[in-house]
Amino acid sequence: MNIQVLMIDDHPPIIEGYKSILSFNPHGYILETTEAYSCETAYKAIIDVEHPFDIIFLDLNLPAFPEKKINSGDDLIPLIRRHHANAKIVVLTSHTEFLSLFKVLDEYKPEGFLVKSDFKSHELLTAFHELVQGNKYYSATVIGHQKQWDERNKVMDSYNRQILLLLSQGVKTKNLPGLLHLSKSAIDKRKAIIKQIFGIDKGTDEDILKEARKQKLI
Repeated sequence: MNIQVLMIDDHPPIIEGYKSILSFNPHGYILETTEAYSCETAYKAIIDVEHPFDIIFLDLNLPAFPEKKINSGDDLIPLIRRHHANAKIVVLTSHTEFLSLFKVLDEYKPEGFLVKSDFKSHELLTAFHELVQGNKYYSATVIGHQKQWDERNKVMDSYNRQILLLLSQGVKTKNLPGLLHLSKSAIDKRKAIIKQIFGIDKGTDEDILKEARKQKLI
């Protein structure tokens, strides 16, 4: 069975490792692999390819393609959905933070989602086979976070998650309105709600971040 695969990762040795592992699959799959190492080369592979891809491996940390406003791997997912509607997307990431993983799963719903530190060669083979069979596959860290998402999502809506993520990236509160398209008063109210969720009576942004890290949200 021939399978068209696109592998997107900015480290060529990692792609070679994936190819080597999957070449020894016990199911007779023959991989025809296209490789991309940045958002720009991935964009061209997605747009210019002569045949549809069956499975696309996608790292999230990639060199940006400013010309097309593609800043990271997750920005490629809507493009993939438009041009390769039947492709199974497998996100592979080094991130383990709750909010980072939640954002990708909630917004983009990839068929596969693996944290790189979770899996060894046999699990990559298992994931690949499950995806070829039309199933989904998530690695242990993703599954572990899923158990907490439903309850936390009742209070940690999209804007609150974005506030935490931006604060964790060093963005100052005064700059949040321009990035979130919310007024400063709306952001202050949301930060008050976040403090209430975390059980913080009074505190700074750093206190919020300390508790978010403690709860493994960031």
